[in-house]
Amino acid sequence: MVNLRDKLLSLRGQAQNRTTERLFESFDHYLRTECHLSAHTVEAYSRDLRRFSEWLDARSISQLTIRDLSDYVAWLNGFKLAPSSLARHIVSLRMFFRYLQLEGLLKDNLAELLGSQKLWERIPSVLSPDMVDRFLKAPRPRHTFYARDKALLETMYATGCRASEISGLRVEDLHLDERYLLCHGKGSKQRLVPINREAITAIQEYMSEQRPKLLAQRQDEPPWVFLSRSGRRLRREAIWELVKKYALICGAPASISPHTMRHSFATHLLAGGADLRQVQEMLGHASIATTQIYTHVDQTRLKRVHHRFHPRA
Repeated sequence: MVNLRDKLLSLRGQAQNRTTERLFESFDHYLRTECHLSAHTVEAYSRDLRRFSEWLDARSISQLTIRDLSDYVAWLNGFKLAPSSLARHIVSLRMFFRYLQLEGLLKDNLAELLGSQKLWERIPSVLSPDMVDRFLKAPRPRHTFYARDKALLETMYATGCRASEISGLRVEDLHLDERYLLCHGKGSKQRLVPINREAITAIQEYMSEQRPKLLAQRQDEPPWVFLSRSGRRLRREAIWELVKKYALICGAPASISPHTMRHSFATHLLAGGADLRQVQEMLGHASIATTQIYTHVDQTRLKRVHHRFHPRA
């Protein structure tokens, strides 16, 4: 016969499981709608978190300690997973805990303290400065939306903004006289990003010459800077297509994406001597560990510092 205490514990465990399941569902929605991850990637995260849920059972996520999470990793080792699979499970957990932190459900992301494995850390692809110049010059006056596309590409490289952030850029976010723009990043966080003269000139030409034409068929004026042919906000997917289009025209690698421009922005800044913390702030990274990956891409800055200051360089 089940006593009252066991019955209460069972009911509490069932309630905790339902709460955890709702968190997984909201995380899944976040990955699809805000992070714009592919269906394949989202499913991989979901599979990993189902295994985490199996281990979690009736425990509360908010009460977990780093020792508990270490025990989870040890539990995963019992499945004889490949090192790459184990690393992906840890990444999934970090992403989930980061989401809970952004939502204010956790104060700290303890998953960040798990043993750092380099297996999942991919060095981002970066364009050379010469290739960037060719890419930014790819839009020509013969192209239908030349002014918009040139302003778009110049802004991406000048600021390092994500495609979703460029898509969501509003006219009121432009402060061209002061040479900066207001970027709305992940988790509704805002940041100020400097912008260079080339991008400012391109934006001004687009705003004065082409944007009014895109608005001609609308009764109202949308707040977005970059508009489609129908006067609506230029979608993130359309920005990807434009990047691919001009990469093909200028002979850039077929793998180029909007994130390639973000990677190139960060790498070129660091190679030119920019401080890592400043680059972190401009990219909107919550952790400097995320920004540090760019220090592995281009070692010319370290070589220059060594040559300048080492007595026997």
